[in-house]
Amino acid sequence: MTTTTPTLAPQNAAADSPNRVGWTALTAIVPMVWGTTYIVTTHLLPEGHPLFAAMMRSLPAGLMALLIARQLPRGSWWWKSLVLGTLNMGAFFPLLFLAAQELPGGVAATLGATQPIVIAFLAVAILHERLSLWRVFWGVLGMVGVALVVLGPDAAMSPLGVAAGIGGAASMGTGVVLTKKWGRPEGVSPIGLAGWQLTAAGLVLLLPALLIDGVPPNIDGAAWLGYAWLGIVGALLTYTIWFAGIRHLPVTATALLGPLSPLVAAVLGAAIAGEALTAIQLLGFALALIAMVAGQLPGPRWATAAADQDR
Repeated sequence: MTTTTPTLAPQNAAADSPNRVGWTALTAIVPMVWGTTYIVTTHLLPEGHPLFAAMMRSLPAGLMALLIARQLPRGSWWWKSLVLGTLNMGAFFPLLFLAAQELPGGVAATLGATQPIVIAFLAVAILHERLSLWRVFWGVLGMVGVALVVLGPDAAMSPLGVAAGIGGAASMGTGVVLTKKWGRPEGVSPIGLAGWQLTAAGLVLLLPALLIDGVPPNIDGAAWLGYAWLGIVGALLTYTIWFAGIRHLPVTATALLGPLSPLVAAVLGAAIAGEALTAIQLLGFALALIAMVAGQLPGPRWATAAADQDR
């Protein structure tokens, strides 16, 4: 088969496009939806089946996307889809569940908030950009803000959980940067690209899910609702938007939207528990939101070594 040439946005299109704000606002919906994952998992899904939950989040959604897009990979995109699907979902989902099981939720969320920093450095290695100190600074501030919101006095450390949290951030960070590098084949829709990756991830997870976790007994209506939300909304819809956003926006700036996920999770958790947020948590919210907004802006000359050259 012949390979198709990825179509990439012009180098400075993200900075010059009048639609930048619109794409940023649309892409910001994605981590907000992902912020519902913890609540859905803990309140609706059967306990102790992280691999099965990860497989159910990816494979059905991927097959649905393939039916909608009616496009299969060609040439090198067979192995690229496998690599991207494994990094963005197949490895990331189980590591995310493992970190959540081994660590207090606040610690897991804080480790996940390191992803913008990871992506800033991966962009140097993979996209050959010079380091954007501006966005590294805002990434660190965003992580501090998330920590103030979600960390509590029970923030015990598990080596396995910490490794899973860092591994998850590195896995999806690498996937995001490679998604930016490889672009999208000409004539392929965002939902088609999402379908390739979700299907690949689901196939990678299928045997481990069945052999290690097995099918949970007595899956009730609430569990099916949870799987449907995570698969259709939390995967099919969000990854379609996410990959389109990565195409139009600077990759490090896009990653700085990530802290919205633990912030939404914290708000939902407080609302369900009927608890008010403390002054420290509100300060953390403010810092994280400031970091998210400031990270979308071009920085001063000394700090924008490559931020205005993001691809």
